Amino acid sequence: MARLLIAGSPGFVGAPIRMLLEAKGGYQVKSSERLQEAVAMILEDPPDLLLVEKNFAGDGDRQLVRAVASCLQKANIPILLAINEEDLAAGLNWCQYPVDDFLIKPFSAEVLLARLQLAEARMVRVFDNNPLSRLPGNTSILRAIRQTLDQPAAYGVCYVDIDNFKPYNDRYGFARGDEVILMVARIIVNVVEEKAREGSFVGHVGGDDFVFIVREEKAEEVCRQVLANFSLVRNMFLSPEDIAAGEFIGKDRLDQETRFPLLSLSIAVLITGQGSKYRHSGEVSAAASQLKHYVKKLEGSNYLIDRRESAGVAAESKAGG
Repeated sequence: MARLLIAGSPGFVGAPIRMLLEAKGGYQVKSSERLQEAVAMILEDPPDLLLVEKNFAGDGDRQLVRAVASCLQKANIPILLAINEEDLAAGLNWCQYPVDDFLIKPFSAEVLLARLQLAEARMVRVFDNNPLSRLPGNTSILRAIRQTLDQPAAYGVCYVDIDNFKPYNDRYGFARGDEVILMVARIIVNVVEEKAREGSFVGHVGGDDFVFIVREEKAEEVCRQVLANFSLVRNMFLSPEDIAAGEFIGKDRLDQETRFPLLSLSIAVLITGQGSKYRHSGEVSAAASQLKHYVKKLEGSNYLIDRRESAGVAAESKAGG
């Protein structure tokens, strides 16, 4: 149950609206008409959302916004600011009001409920996204995988890993490593958009790991195209000396100098759907880790599609590059 703090003048949000928020929205609503009390609530027992009336207790609205910014217990509390039509017409300096949304007074219970739910959904999306690629992160990935498990149609859940990325990062630097990650993200998104847009998903687990989900009948075509596009641009991120040598020197996990093959991609593909053996997203992730370990041992860029009906290391398809 999300907790909502309402800070404003007496009668700012009446009992009927509060009752609807609690009954229909499932919110635990607290309110305060005194600035010191509202600040104490935020600092000592922070809510999940804040609705504050403009000019509450003079400049209390801005003091509350600052209190939220300084709250260490719960970062990124969504803030909604209630303003008058006159405030909007006069123009507001939003740098002084770093809030997430606003409402025009008077507002209905239904409008307030919708804006609160929108603020929560927006926060989940924003903070789930990978900060580098802006692709959906782990929460969205798990949700997308779960959705495929109950689908009558079969889906390919494809885990992508950049081979030898850590030693590459050590040799070329983190800035160049970030460029490689962004390049791979663009390749995956563009290929999925072109080949299998309907019902698809692309997410960024973190670092050099990605997941994309497409219909089973599109999985092999998409994997082949991703690897082909990667091979076309890979050398842009390598020195002429390393390209000529076909390898580069870096340090392994034991901090020993080792020769590593040039950058490549490994894609492990698991088939999900009502007819598959997977019943939980954790099973999909564990099987992908096992299959990815196997495919990364192969030379160059490869994909493996696992259509097994039972456990064991075996795969049906491979593409090298």
